[in-house]
Amino acid sequence: MWYNFGMIYEHERIDDLQIKGLKLIQDPSLFCFGMDAVLLTSYAKIKENANVVDLGTGNGIIPVLLCGKYNPLKVIGIELQAQNALLAERNIVFNHLEEKISIIKGDVRDIEKLLKPQTAQVVICNPPYKKAKSGIINEKVEKAIAKHELNGTLEDFIKAASFILQDKGQLHMVNRPERLIDTVMLMRQHQLEPKRITFVLPYDDQKPNLFLITGSKYGKPFLTVEKNLVIREKNGEYTKEVLEMYRCKKK
Repeated sequence: MWYNFGMIYEHERIDDLQIKGLKLIQDPSLFCFGMDAVLLTSYAKIKENANVVDLGTGNGIIPVLLCGKYNPLKVIGIELQAQNALLAERNIVFNHLEEKISIIKGDVRDIEKLLKPQTAQVVICNPPYKKAKSGIINEKVEKAIAKHELNGTLEDFIKAASFILQDKGQLHMVNRPERLIDTVMLMRQHQLEPKRITFVLPYDDQKPNLFLITGSKYGKPFLTVEKNLVIREKNGEYTKEVLEMYRCKKK
């Protein structure tokens, strides 16, 4: 299908990102962003005028949110799937962020062909959580790739991040608790020292279902375990911390 960058199609929807008037075109037939993207961009705390690379950018949600929350110099999103890459480009134009964000259609496993080494101060990554042969794989290929390591493993993403990052640069990543040991071991294997970690709990009395982690390129060993991030109050409403991430005021 030929796309008009200024047109929204019948099967698509527009989601209000609730920050600086930014919105996102979403295609339900592809993988739509969830709360993990919002949590990750808030957790990252990007410094002003940083060069940032988003590995597996999908529809461009993370680069767009980063531009809404911070003032990066440049954000490059790398995306393997052609449909997602095109949608990401449309979202950049839709939000008038062409000067801030660019999309590269490519495979993180070929990172050396896509970018020069040590080109960024920050890498951000929301990788596929599940191993290729674990769990139920979505029949829709585009969604399966986003959730399972069918076209790139956790190590592929971490290795690519290490290649991109300058010395003392930071990788910010989100993943499931069952991948914590793999994540820490692979980060250290690729010269990314884990520096801080936050566990995300659906409710205060439940176990974590996500963790957010930061690694520093050639950093010195010292890990800070930060206060747990709780998503909902007992009554089901979002906590104050989560509402602040969405730039909403608690009623």
